[in-house]
Amino acid sequence: MKWHVKEGDTVKADQILADMETDKAIIEMPSPAAGTVLKLGFKEGDMVKVGETIVVIGQPGESVPAAKAAPQPMRQPVITAAPGPQLLAPPPPQLHQTPSVLATPATRKLARELNIDLGKVAGSGPGGRITEEDVRRVAGGGVGPAPTAQPSPAPLITTAEGDIIIPLTGLRKTIAERMTYSKTHIPHACGMDYVDVTNLVALREKEKRQFEPRGIKLTYLPFVVKACVIALKKYPSFNAHFNAEKNEVVARKAVNIGIAVDTPDGLIVPVVKNADRKSIIEIAQDIEALAILARGRKLKLDEVRGGTFTITNVGSVGAMFSTPIINPPEVAIMGIHRIKDMPMVVEGGIQARKVMGVSLCFDHRVVDGALATLFMNEIKLHLEDPALMLVEMI
Repeated sequence: MKWHVKEGDTVKADQILADMETDKAIIEMPSPAAGTVLKLGFKEGDMVKVGETIVVIGQPGESVPAAKAAPQPMRQPVITAAPGPQLLAPPPPQLHQTPSVLATPATRKLARELNIDLGKVAGSGPGGRITEEDVRRVAGGGVGPAPTAQPSPAPLITTAEGDIIIPLTGLRKTIAERMTYSKTHIPHACGMDYVDVTNLVALREKEKRQFEPRGIKLTYLPFVVKACVIALKKYPSFNAHFNAEKNEVVARKAVNIGIAVDTPDGLIVPVVKNADRKSIIEIAQDIEALAILARGRKLKLDEVRGGTFTITNVGSVGAMFSTPIINPPEVAIMGIHRIKDMPMVVEGGIQARKVMGVSLCFDHRVVDGALATLFMNEIKLHLEDPALMLVEMI
């Protein structure tokens, strides 16, 4: 995203060389050693593939070896792009390590074990990414991914005077890829319901005043998180990941709740870790801290990984209902919406009540509508009677 040095600069060990954008976070790249910047391999805004040389650091007067020269001992430390903040020298050339193919480290490892050249494998994943299933298929005698329907050609886009071209940012590209994968690979189903949160609104109004002097912003979202945690414990099928390559469900022990945060660059989902071990106030503090980091693009990679269930608060911008897209490999996502005064029948009479719309989109390969309704009913029960959450925390 941004260079903090230029060629010829003298740098110290651990000095920040550049800001780099990963899937959902921006990380600072420190120098592994002191020396002189001999070459910058990329310009700001470039996409860097795993294994490519980013910058070469050496001594004044040293030259940079040609890219295709025979391997020679190098004194300069070389920084390479890696998935995450690790900064390592590139490994010597090995079979099956073709840098031009898209594949995860686990897929590359499997290819080495099965003696498969990834350069000859056609990928079936998003953007042509090679999956473990593709590697196993080739190892079993196949020549590529299983036959699939060919997508229709993209419509030709032309521009006219006055049109504005808006390039996708790195984050926006990641969102586009993940959402396309989710909608094309996961059979979404969605249930919706109204929740009478009159008692919750009263409780929150009463309690928020005592926490404001301590700098704690008590919103409705921490209560929703706690209600979801209780339901996830009762119905663990929703606190799970679906492994499409092995066709199996992994029910997670940890309850890590992703909270979708709207930022100027796009939607980011930081994760409240071990939400089942935290009080409503602790959850509120985590949400606020993570949201601030997300909007400033200061989240660490660990803070956007490991989610087991996601909540998106569409009500903050006024929506009454939505059908959110599942965040793979999770199996469900809940949307919460605007709280509105509505007429409801209470004890035989009509009253004006505070009502919130909720929606649950789930992976129909893993759970069916009946179980999804029971899961939503459990959440609804605790939001309509928030005292239950306090009792169950004792």
